[in-house]
Amino acid sequence: MSKLRVLLAYSGGLDTTVIIPWLKENYDCDVVCVAADVGQGEELEPLHEKAAKTGAEKLYIEDLRKEFVEDFIWPTLKAGAVYENKYLLGTSFARPLIAKRLVEIAHQENCTAICHGCTGKGNDQVRFEVTIKAFDPHMKIIAPWREWDLKSREDEIAYAEARGIPLPISKKRPYSMDRNLWHLSHEGCDLEFPENPPPEDLLLLTMSPEKAPDKPEIVSIMYEKGIPVAINGEKMDAVALLTKANEIAARNGVGITDLVENRLVGMKSRGVYETPGGTLLYAGHQNLEEITLDKETQHFKQHVALKFAELVYNGLWYTPLREAISAFVDSTQQQVTGTATLKLYKGNVFAHGVHSPYSLYMESIATFGDSKDLYSHMDSAGFINLFGLPVKVGALAKEIRQSQHIEAEVPDHKRD
Repeated sequence: MSKLRVLLAYSGGLDTTVIIPWLKENYDCDVVCVAADVGQGEELEPLHEKAAKTGAEKLYIEDLRKEFVEDFIWPTLKAGAVYENKYLLGTSFARPLIAKRLVEIAHQENCTAICHGCTGKGNDQVRFEVTIKAFDPHMKIIAPWREWDLKSREDEIAYAEARGIPLPISKKRPYSMDRNLWHLSHEGCDLEFPENPPPEDLLLLTMSPEKAPDKPEIVSIMYEKGIPVAINGEKMDAVALLTKANEIAARNGVGITDLVENRLVGMKSRGVYETPGGTLLYAGHQNLEEITLDKETQHFKQHVALKFAELVYNGLWYTPLREAISAFVDSTQQQVTGTATLKLYKGNVFAHGVHSPYSLYMESIATFGDSKDLYSHMDSAGFINLFGLPVKVGALAKEIRQSQHIEAEVPDHKRD
């Protein structure tokens, strides 16, 4: 009988470092690791040696940055999806992409199980496993946090030290962090208490607004069918553009969010998110939609954005509904082309002008001056009469009911 082969979603952090020997001890298996490069900003090549030293057979390092931006970030940006008014879904839409690649490599390596290091309290376990089921409903899933006797990071550290495994932890940065091209999240430790403000040294990507430059910075972003294609007149590929947007927004203190969110698994969780470039690109996209979408489409799309955000947050990327919403969103973006200019100042993003060849804004109609033959003030009277007719009918009906009620209360001898 051939030995069990398990594919591990590997980061080189504490959890996955400990999981490799744990798998070998408890499943008597060969372990193949996959590290996904979604723009963590770290050198991943040293992970080959680290994984081998802890017992892995091999390690794949997959560069998913281009696919991440073009196939996940841009569709979410076009939808205008924001979870609970604040969260730009940085971790949420990276997980389905990684999970899809895990299944592909598992098939390539003849692995019959996929293992992840997500805890039983978090959202990521759902995002990974739902996607795995979408691409291989027969794949066995191993989640050590739901099986092992280790109950805390301290237990993991003791487990590793007993086996002489070097640990990738720092007492100076005790937070649970997730970084990719779109954002950096911070959770845990003193942040678990909502009454605590974020420590001053927490931010790693973004300048604190207080320390940002005293002079505003003007930036222009060009979009084609809802997708950003150039910054300050310079066209770039998707990865380079997002990297540039991050640089500009970060130095101006833009994109810091402190949120107590409702997790999918039922509890509230506090996180601090740095999403500098994303905040900038969302602002420009919204400004451009304001002049290119008609009223009914713009308002309906806002409802759709809420559902889109919920689907992405819950890990339901590869579902018919998410795909259907994306098809609708794409149809709304056909004329979302033009340039949005923004002014950045100490954490704020201000509109600073917007232009589109498809603009629905007509100065000749909107002006407070003479609109000539394009608009007649006299037309508004008929419009108001029709628009307000339901309100008028309701008021008239109320008057009739009140008069009938008064008549009903008058004694018969007083009616003569």
